[in-house]
Amino acid sequence: MSSENTGIILETPRLILRQFTECDADNLFNLNSDPEVMRFLTGGQPTPRDEITDQVIPFHLGVYQRLDRLGTWAAESAEDRQFLGWFHYRPAPDGDTTNIELGYRLRQAAWNKGYATEGSRALIRMGFTELPVERVYAHTMALNTRSRHVLEKCGLKLVGSIPYNGGFPIEGAELGEVEYALTKAEWEAGGAADRLG
Repeated sequence: MSSENTGIILETPRLILRQFTECDADNLFNLNSDPEVMRFLTGGQPTPRDEITDQVIPFHLGVYQRLDRLGTWAAESAEDRQFLGWFHYRPAPDGDTTNIELGYRLRQAAWNKGYATEGSRALIRMGFTELPVERVYAHTMALNTRSRHVLEKCGLKLVGSIPYNGGFPIEGAELGEVEYALTKAEWEAGGAADRLG
C-alpha cells in the first residue's frame, strides 16, 4: 500500500511504515543514542542531533521525491503508533533499482518480538511483486548473530564475507561483515509468493 496523502508506504498486521518528517528528529536522536542499538554500527557512539536534523532527515526526504517506495521508512506500532525504529529498502550504491539493500534499526524495546522479520518480509514482498526488484541483499557484522538470524528467517542466504572498512572501532571488526541475498526467482521458488509477507 502506498499513500502520498498520509506518507504511509506499507502496513503489516503489527507495523506501519511511513515517511520520515522533520518532526522525527527526536525519534532518530533517541534511537541513535542507545549504545546497544549502535553497537554493530558505530561501536556504540551516538549520532549528533545536528547531523540528524541537517543531514539524515533531509537525505531521507530527498529520496522520497526521487524513488517510488524506496528509501528509509519510520516504523511504528500499528496498535498505538509508537515509534519503533526504521527499515531501509534502497538501491545499491550504483543506483540500480533492481538490486536493493535491506536494513533495519529498532529500539531495544522492540527487539525479540518479530518486528524486524515482519517488516523485512513485507518489504521484500512489495519489491518482488510491485516494483522491478530482482535481488535483495543485506550486510551485517559477522558477529551480529541476531541480525543474521532475521535475514535467514526472511529467506536470504549467506553469499560471503567482506572486510569491515567502516570508520568506527566495532567489536568483531576483525571478523568482517557478511552479505546475505535473495533473488526474486529464489523467493518465488521457495513458495514465499504464495504466503503472506
